Amino acid sequence: MSQMCVLLSLLTLSGYTQVSTAKSLKLLMEQWTSYKNQCSQSIITTPPVTGLVCNRTFDQYACWPDGLPGTTVNVSCPWYLPWYRKVQQGVVYRVCSGDGRWAPKNTSECEQDDPGQQHYGSILSKFRAMYTVGYSLSLGALLLALGILVSFRKLHCMRNNIHMNLFSSFILRAVSILIKDALLDSLSLTLAPGADTHHQTVAGCRIAMVMMQYTVIANNYWLLVEGIYLHSLLVITVFTERNYFYIYLFIGWGAPLIFVLPWVIVKYLYENEEWCWERNINMGYWWIIRSPILFAYLVSFLFHSRSP
Repeated sequence: MSQMCVLLSLLTLSGYTQVSTAKSLKLLMEQWTSYKNQCSQSIITTPPVTGLVCNRTFDQYACWPDGLPGTTVNVSCPWYLPWYRKVQQGVVYRVCSGDGRWAPKNTSECEQDDPGQQHYGSILSKFRAMYTVGYSLSLGALLLALGILVSFRKLHCMRNNIHMNLFSSFILRAVSILIKDALLDSLSLTLAPGADTHHQTVAGCRIAMVMMQYTVIANNYWLLVEGIYLHSLLVITVFTERNYFYIYLFIGWGAPLIFVLPWVIVKYLYENEEWCWERNINMGYWWIIRSPILFAYLVSFLFHSRSP
């Protein structure tokens, strides 16, 4: 028994470490994306400069304005760096050559102790490509699984109906994330922020973000439904499965709306600062949609802990 407790403790610690690392990477990716979006917005809103210049750009690390030939351009260290507080007084240097081409940047003042962190922005860009491939593969597998369950009528039962809704919530989550990322990239290519296409893209990106937050909650509540269904099999029930399924539909798809809609209203009224609302500035607003997920975890734990 004691060995089992030790094993469970090690697994819990390992899982906690992996979750913490994943959350850190996710937060870092969100901050880098927000920095990139701010740079892109600055690029398209700044009036163009006539004559020969080194063009304004985002080089996956820092945001550069137009540079005059034969000059050295410097910008502040990117604020998305995890060690930004230590280097916030530093700058990144870059020479604009006489023919209007940028020379390699000097990031020595913005680095910590490890010189390998010089290509930090490109590492984050590759990390985004990795999770994009991961979501794409997951989307393909989920579509295949859902197609099998839908196609074969012999597989239709209460348990598989719940599975199909769970798969659908994960499919919608993957689709919304891929659409959001694609729209974020297209915003960088929008010619003018006042154009109709720009406003349409921003609106579409925000809708995709809201859909992503909704499906994240739906994922957890359909997992909660799975636990409720398993628990109901172990106790005497007075309702038919059909009546129960309507309740499951409300929990899985209806309950997330109760929390997402207030978050959208608060976000629009008090934190309408990002193109796609991808950055959480006030964490108090963020808890509007995080607290119901923690509640679903708690209820699921109680159901499983009390099951015989």
